[in-house]
Amino acid sequence: MNFRPRHRDEPEINLIPFIDVLLVVLIFLMLSTTYSKFTELQLTLPVANVEQQRNRPQEIIVSVAADGRYAINRTALADTSVAALTQGLNGLAQNGPDSVLIISADATAPHQAVISVMEAARRAGLSQITFATQSSKTERR
Repeated sequence: MNFRPRHRDEPEINLIPFIDVLLVVLIFLMLSTTYSKFTELQLTLPVANVEQQRNRPQEIIVSVAADGRYAINRTALADTSVAALTQGLNGLAQNGPDSVLIISADATAPHQAVISVMEAARRAGLSQITFATQSSKTERR
């Protein structure tokens, strides 16, 4: 009889083969997965109605020169004050309540000149204001 205590080794889990198997499965899934790409979009474009185009709101174009002079619908103003701008816009604003004011300012025009046009439009009751721009000849990317 053998009464000596047996020395038992504790079982241990080796994680390195487990990680290797997981990496192989991951690579397999990455290579076998198909990525769907949408090459075409289905769009429903709006339809233009000729009768609606006739009812366009009146456009009032205010041009601001580089030196701060103003022109309303290509008619130059002698005075560059906000009061003169308001007086010029009042007559045109009465033609239609939904008139659109287009500010076409020179790129080097003073900021205050553009703000003065916006203030005159507010005093004349014009709430729809937009700015005219042009595309540059050399676009930077």
